[in-house]
Amino acid sequence: MKQRVLFLCTHNANRSQMAEGLVNYFLSDRWEACSAGTIATSVNPRATRTMAELGIDISGQRSKNLTELDGQTFDRVITLCGEAADTCPIFVGGVRREHLGFDDPSRATGTDEEIMDVYRRVRDEMRRRVITLLNGGDHE
Repeated sequence: MKQRVLFLCTHNANRSQMAEGLVNYFLSDRWEACSAGTIATSVNPRATRTMAELGIDISGQRSKNLTELDGQTFDRVITLCGEAADTCPIFVGGVRREHLGFDDPSRATGTDEEIMDVYRRVRDEMRRRVITLLNGGDHE
């Protein structure tokens, strides 16, 4: 039976969407990933483009508010930004809650290519750290 992981970030637009896509692509045999935000917005097109570069299609994902997941259970809850770590509700039932901080790529400035380079760096850091963590290793 697959374990379930929930990725939380404030707007559920970039980091949490990319983490959901990474886990559902690379670890789908053992994990089912979902993501949500404390304030749902929309999936950033740059996040979608960045993931497509790895052959991962997140175009069908949508930004969700945490309240949409009421009643669902998760084995792990991982916050990806400071605000979500501070505002994340406490999950009951022995859920393991962790925080992995990553830069917010939506705050990047410069040319489109410079901004995309930040998205790629964050995506690659997330791939390494999140996959390692869910495989039972140290995420640092």
